Amino acid sequence: MSDLNPAGGDTSRDRVYPVLPLRDIVVFPGMIVPLFVGREKSVKALEEVMRDDKHILVVTQKNAQDDDPAPDQIYDTGTVATVLQLLKLPDGTVKVLVEGLSRATIDRYLQTVEYFEAEATVLPEPEHDATELEALARSAQSEFENYVKLNKKINAEVVAAVAQIENHSKLADTIASHLVIKINEKEDLLATVSVADRFTKILGLMEGEIGVLQVEKRIRSRVKRQMEKTQREYYLNEQMKAIQRELGDGEEGSNELTELRRAHQENQIVQGSTDQGRS
Repeated sequence: MSDLNPAGGDTSRDRVYPVLPLRDIVVFPGMIVPLFVGREKSVKALEEVMRDDKHILVVTQKNAQDDDPAPDQIYDTGTVATVLQLLKLPDGTVKVLVEGLSRATIDRYLQTVEYFEAEATVLPEPEHDATELEALARSAQSEFENYVKLNKKINAEVVAAVAQIENHSKLADTIASHLVIKINEKEDLLATVSVADRFTKILGLMEGEIGVLQVEKRIRSRVKRQMEKTQREYYLNEQMKAIQRELGDGEEGSNELTELRRAHQENQIVQGSTDQGRS
């Protein structure tokens, strides 16, 4: 857990970063992300970065509605990033393009008055058995392809881009960044330094999401069939009413009405048989 230490103490300036708290997004290493920054502290942190050509630590806050989060309301694990582009907009906000470089955990905050500044440790990734990682990577790629087919919120072109990634850590982070999951779940993936453990968690999350998406798809199909059945019945009923109004009870009208009623009954029998076959 990070703490606040305004006095500084024995601090290597190489490990000190301006901190940019983020709402509703987790930036992973390797991601290039546009951000719109409007809070005064955050703007000052960016100005500090641009003045001294520093890296910035982007960290997600726990409550997106909090305009001035305290240090304990900001997650401890974030991403050291470089600012690729910065543009000040007429309304005073800043549009910034950042690229995530590496995971880091906040050890302590050095100041929080003008802007957040913290001492942080970059987290090295432990080595793993290459064969195990390759197996996990292939499983994750395959499951991600299934996930994208069911989740219409993700562009299908992402699958082709993911298939080109050879670095296992980057592959895991890229898949994680595209999952439609809760912020605390993405933060947990960011805090998972081990690539093998990250893949395992990603596979578990995708498996759960795919199960939910398949149920949703079945529900949508049932609703669609029911709506189609209701529309057909409504159309036939309206036809019968129209014939009764226009032709009365004459012989010609009775014949048409009889045929229509027969068609209506046959439609209900066929529909019932179809529904039983699908249950």
